[in-house]
Amino acid sequence: MALKTEPFVLNIGPLHPSTHGVFRLLATLDGEVVVDIEPIIGYLHRGIEKLAEGREYQKDIPLCDRLDYVAAMGHSMAYAMAVEKLLGISVPERAEYIRVIMVELQRIASHLLAVGSIANEMGTFFTPFMYMFREREKILDLFDMVCGQRLLYNYMRFGGVSHDLPEEFIPALKKFIDQMPGYIDEYDQLLAENEILLVRTKGIGVLPPELAVNCSVSGPTLRASGVARDIRRCDPYSIYDRFEFDIPTFTAGDCYDRYRQRIEEMRQSLRIIRQAVEQLPQGKVNSRVPIRVRPPQGDVFVHVEAPRGELGFYLVSDGSEKPYRFHVRAPSLINLTPLREMIIGWKLADAIVIFGSIDIIMGEIDR
Repeated sequence: MALKTEPFVLNIGPLHPSTHGVFRLLATLDGEVVVDIEPIIGYLHRGIEKLAEGREYQKDIPLCDRLDYVAAMGHSMAYAMAVEKLLGISVPERAEYIRVIMVELQRIASHLLAVGSIANEMGTFFTPFMYMFREREKILDLFDMVCGQRLLYNYMRFGGVSHDLPEEFIPALKKFIDQMPGYIDEYDQLLAENEILLVRTKGIGVLPPELAVNCSVSGPTLRASGVARDIRRCDPYSIYDRFEFDIPTFTAGDCYDRYRQRIEEMRQSLRIIRQAVEQLPQGKVNSRVPIRVRPPQGDVFVHVEAPRGELGFYLVSDGSEKPYRFHVRAPSLINLTPLREMIIGWKLADAIVIFGSIDIIMGEIDR
């Protein structure tokens, strides 16, 4: 006679240490097996979109930094690009290269945190987490050198960046990009064939490509399922069409491939940075922009490839100094769509790893 158990509901969060922010998950369990989940968000809601509609365009740049506080450079760049499109202004060549260098460094820093967290969430690995923070600190030192900040940078400006690179930046950056490939190889040596990691991630939390596309998943989570979509390549922006880089993909769509995807993307970001440094021109780093920005009436949508996927800004201007409508297409929120299908049937310990492998930031989900 088969043993029957009574399902029960377990509340995970909203302050669980493995949830990448203030996230709550109601999990219905049959023993240790997850039979249903209900994600609950909103604990970090700050009303950023509505706040932005009550502030002048320039004053919204710091708000964008606070959406994804692990990858602030990319969010403020995307917003600046949207306003530049409204204003019809161009960005100097040198500023474009500096922007690319900054956002690709930010992508590496973000992926280091993501991969280290995946290992840490298994409850058995802490050493890789510390190894990856070692290199992340070097990137933050570079940001500190440029703008004096290590988390929320306020460096992007309409028409360019706030100021030029200091003299010591390029030598320090060249040293970093020369050393970083060896560090990535070190991560592989630690993790790629580790028996515990393989057991906890191979075949776990599979996201089929059809489901990923139907749920509008983007970024590394989508590419790990075999869909080679990257905004930098399929809809090039800034100066990305000048660089040679690959779009790595994997096919299994499991937790292991999502970890491997971010490792390979770091290698490609280093390729882009190296080319940008070699091609970096002299010149101005910002265009002349009025002190009081009043874009003409109209609306724009700009999207970029952020570390977590497709990030979009939709702005509507009524001709005043403040945006009439300010909306963010946050990749973390949309990437959560297939979470239920990915977790059901796995054990509770696997659910934490599956959730962590998506790599979300609650700041851009709740906004």
